[in-house]
Amino acid sequence: MRREVRDIYRLMLKSYGEQGWWPIKDVYSHSFKKRKKTPSERFEIAVGAILAQNTSWENVKKALGNLRNARALTRRGMGKLTPKELATLIRPAGYFNIKARKLREYLKYSGRVTREGLLGIWGLGPETVDSILLYAYGKPVFVVDAYAKRMLCRMGICKEKATYSEIQAFFESSLKKDAKLFNEYHALIVEHGKEHCRAKPVCEGCPLGKMCKEGIMK
Repeated sequence: MRREVRDIYRLMLKSYGEQGWWPIKDVYSHSFKKRKKTPSERFEIAVGAILAQNTSWENVKKALGNLRNARALTRRGMGKLTPKELATLIRPAGYFNIKARKLREYLKYSGRVTREGLLGIWGLGPETVDSILLYAYGKPVFVVDAYAKRMLCRMGICKEKATYSEIQAFFESSLKKDAKLFNEYHALIVEHGKEHCRAKPVCEGCPLGKMCKEGIMK
């Protein structure tokens, strides 16, 4: 099974190339995963991870752009906004009143940056927290999203009832515990999910076609 996980990565990397995640100021860079992030970059990544809940990245980009133009994409700048002002700026990301509250709760957090600590913030679940830890702080935690679960299920590697923790443990036990690798692997899964492993799959030309049970059965 470990070899299979490595093969998936190799095939996706060959097909899609390095993704350069996380985009900072909407710029993707292959050097991103190789360097430490500045405090302002970490904050932008955390805000983006929170805004990305239940919406597309295109919508997140618009919301981040609004915050940047209002000089509110900093802790200090965002802290000066009223709840209504913040909600208005992030409106493109959807669920703006709830997400405004989540962002304000994140602003209040002053503890150590740990998974347990971030999970204690209202409105932040495992996927959001792990995205912050991996992309902003370079912690070797594997981010599991709907794309990852869908891909594994279709390949017959996991079942629909598999939990976030189970899928995360599967990846982390099958790969070298390396933040750069986890960064690229998750980014490639997202790209694969957009290109081929959609809700209605596009199997033609899929780089994982020979490994995918659902594709073979068709």
